[in-house]
Amino acid sequence: MTDGGSMVEIECVVDAGALLGESTYWDVDEQVLWWIDIYGKTLHCFDPATRLDDTVALPEYPGCVAVRQSGGLVITLETGFHFLDPANGQLTPIVDPESAIADTRFNDGKTDRQGSFWSGSMFEAPGKPMRPIASLYRLDTDLTCHKVVEGVGCSNGLAWSPDSRTMYYTDSHTPIVWAFDFDPVTGEADNRRDFVDLSFMDGIVDGSTVDADGCYWLTVPFKGKVMRYDPDGRLMLTIDLPVDLPTCCEFGGEALDTLYVTSATLRRSADVLAGQKNPGGLFAIHGTGATGLPLVPFKG
Repeated sequence: MTDGGSMVEIECVVDAGALLGESTYWDVDEQVLWWIDIYGKTLHCFDPATRLDDTVALPEYPGCVAVRQSGGLVITLETGFHFLDPANGQLTPIVDPESAIADTRFNDGKTDRQGSFWSGSMFEAPGKPMRPIASLYRLDTDLTCHKVVEGVGCSNGLAWSPDSRTMYYTDSHTPIVWAFDFDPVTGEADNRRDFVDLSFMDGIVDGSTVDADGCYWLTVPFKGKVMRYDPDGRLMLTIDLPVDLPTCCEFGGEALDTLYVTSATLRRSADVLAGQKNPGGLFAIHGTGATGLPLVPFKG
């Protein structure tokens, strides 16, 4: 049910029971959805035509994944950026910009519309107080790696406006989504400002996307919601999910009108999970009235 009273259909398409589902990437050419289970160290490939979900075991925690234009995938792991051949699981290291930094791992990211691949890191050191030592990186098509944003706790919410002039990004240790002026030629982002503030609901933002109308869709972990904001930061739609921990969203399907949403079971008690339907599943939301934008493969 949405705030406007209209109905959407929410379907669990893969009852994966993922520990931490993330990084939804719709492959327009192959008509499949790539996604990951970070703590399950697993890459998934869901084919809606066959309803099959193939998996590839990974040696490390993944952060995010995207299709590579020349074939295969590009992915971040604990040890940085890699190429991945999903047919045999072979990994080829590219660069690890945080090899000298302890207590971080890579997290959310995706390709921009110019074909660069972005991934941000996050602080992760159980038992230690959080330190804002994480950053957001851009891997260009020549395989050079550039730090674009620094001083954050947990990179999330990365997306771009349809004209590539605005970049959205959040630190999930805050309730704020930032908007940046983005230069699609240089890949630089500046003029950071507040775009969305979820403090009214004690919320934080996880994985996000932008639709063809330029509206920003975000997942709200622990609140069980997907929300749509217009380019001026006005709330347009709220969808309540059958799970409390959604983690990432992306449009897919032949018409790019299905919103796929990953979820997680990590650190959720049995009592909490008992009241939920398909926690850790991959969900497809139909009937939002919105369509997405095709994701651009990594051109490196």
